[in-house]
Amino acid sequence: MHPLKHLKNPRLSHLISMLAALVMGGIFSSTQAEETQAVVLMYHHFGVDKYPSTNIQLAQFDAHLNYLAQAGYQVWPLAKVVDYVRRQKPFPDRVVAITIDDAYQSVFDEAYPRLRERGWPFTVFVATDGIDQHFSAYMNWQQMREMQQYGASFENHSATHDYLIQRRTDETADQWYKRVENDIGRAQQRITAELGKAPAFFAYPYGEYNERLAELVTKMRLVAFGQQSGPVGLGADLRALPRFPMAERFAALPDFKQKLQSLAFPIVAVRPWEPMVTAQEAPRMTVELAQSDARLGQLSCFLSGQDAITVEWLNRKMRHFSVQAPTPLPRGRSRYNCTAPSSRPGRYFWFSHLWIVP
Repeated sequence: MHPLKHLKNPRLSHLISMLAALVMGGIFSSTQAEETQAVVLMYHHFGVDKYPSTNIQLAQFDAHLNYLAQAGYQVWPLAKVVDYVRRQKPFPDRVVAITIDDAYQSVFDEAYPRLRERGWPFTVFVATDGIDQHFSAYMNWQQMREMQQYGASFENHSATHDYLIQRRTDETADQWYKRVENDIGRAQQRITAELGKAPAFFAYPYGEYNERLAELVTKMRLVAFGQQSGPVGLGADLRALPRFPMAERFAALPDFKQKLQSLAFPIVAVRPWEPMVTAQEAPRMTVELAQSDARLGQLSCFLSGQDAITVEWLNRKMRHFSVQAPTPLPRGRSRYNCTAPSSRPGRYFWFSHLWIVP
């Protein structure tokens, strides 16, 4: 299945059908002894139908877990994946990590028993104020302590789960910085106090970040994760590592298989890295790639939710290209998503860059 199917471009329907046949028919190669990427999955709610944008149906989740087992995937702790990325150490074939944001009660009720039964590690990013205020939608610290004994790790998702990049009315830049630092620091302290281990990772609430927030998180010695799609490549930017969101709209098994098989573009540079853009702006992104087996003659880029956007080659020999949306971006979050087929049948290189219009 085409990796950008969820963008709902009708002109790609024939390509989607062909690729689905390839993937579901098992034609793609799985003989690579080493890989330059791992896939990190991101879940939120489990079997909570009233939140379809962040929920996964239990039948979908069971299908995911069954496929991971049947296809021989290794489910690694997130810390091990990050260690390989830092050291640029090649992964074995078929490595995946499971992450869950927000510490909702359905994690304990539904996800945890299934993962415990398989003996698979997973990571929960915890927004601590909801736990401390005993909101019924969230787990409690005792439940997390139980889960910790069976392969779960718990990381920082801020205390408030606020839109951290947004400054409040009449708030100076310095006041914003101090408030956000205290917010992340409070969560760090609470998780350490309750669970006995200081978090090493941070997940941006709503997947939103800018350069200043990323610099703050780095200063606090935390590796950060966003919600932009794509596999995590060796030497990837530890300020905003990608994950594949697994809400019910994007969780069909053929899509899931394609994402697991995705390849990380070897990124040399992306300009601008800063996701924040002004209203009425169509940002121009330039990308430099290292050598790979990507078929760059078939490189395609899309604006999330819209049709393809033109790829301009600035220096084809040096694998340097540019893309720009034809019209200004809408308010909120958007992404430029780029893919290119690999020489390995059925596998795609995948890169996504976040934009935010406040």
